[in-house]
Amino acid sequence: MFLESAKEAGWIEVICGSMFSGKTEELIRRLKRAKFANQRVEIFKPGIDVRYSADEVVSHDANAIQSTPVEHSGNILLLSSDVDVVGIDETQFFDDGIVEVCQYLANRGVRVICAGLDMDYKGEPFGPMPRLMAVAEYVTKVHAICVECGNLAHHSHRIAGGTNLVQLGEKDSYRPLCRHCFNKAVKLLEEK
Repeated sequence: MFLESAKEAGWIEVICGSMFSGKTEELIRRLKRAKFANQRVEIFKPGIDVRYSADEVVSHDANAIQSTPVEHSGNILLLSSDVDVVGIDETQFFDDGIVEVCQYLANRGVRVICAGLDMDYKGEPFGPMPRLMAVAEYVTKVHAICVECGNLAHHSHRIAGGTNLVQLGEKDSYRPLCRHCFNKAVKLLEEK
C-alpha cells in the first residue's frame, strides 16, 4: 500500500540562485542518486544552452550528465513518457508553459527537479521561475560567494555589457555579488 501511494505522488523541486552557486551541481547530484536507485530518469535543457555541451547538462565544475536539448517546454511532455524523474536545467530560459508542463508531470506521479536562475542580471525575477517556485513543493535557494567581499551572493552581475535578457556567459561575463556589492556596482554603472 505505501509503495503504491508513493508512486502516485509526484512533486516539483526547484533549485534556484545566482550563477556560480551550484544549482546545476545539485541538480546533477539529485539525478544521479535517482539513477542509482534504478529510477527511470530523463533530463532536459533548453536548446540554446550549448556553452559546455550540446547534449549534456554540465556544471561549472565540469560534472556532467546526459540530457536532451529541447526548443519548447511542450517537447518535454512528448519525450518523458514512462519515467519516474524529470530533470530540467536552465529552467529560466524556457517559455512560460514550463510551469504547466511541470505541474502536469507532477500530477501524473513524476518527481520533477528544476534548476535555474531566480533573478536576471538586473536583479529582477527571471522568466517563469517565480511562478514555478510558487507551485513547487520544495524550493532550495543556493548561494555563491561574493567576489568583492566574501559574503553570500545571490546576484548575477553582468560585466560583459549588453542589454539582452538572455545572454549566455561564464566567468568572463558574470560575477556573483551580494546585495550590497550588487547595488554599488549598479550605481557605478548608472553614473557612467
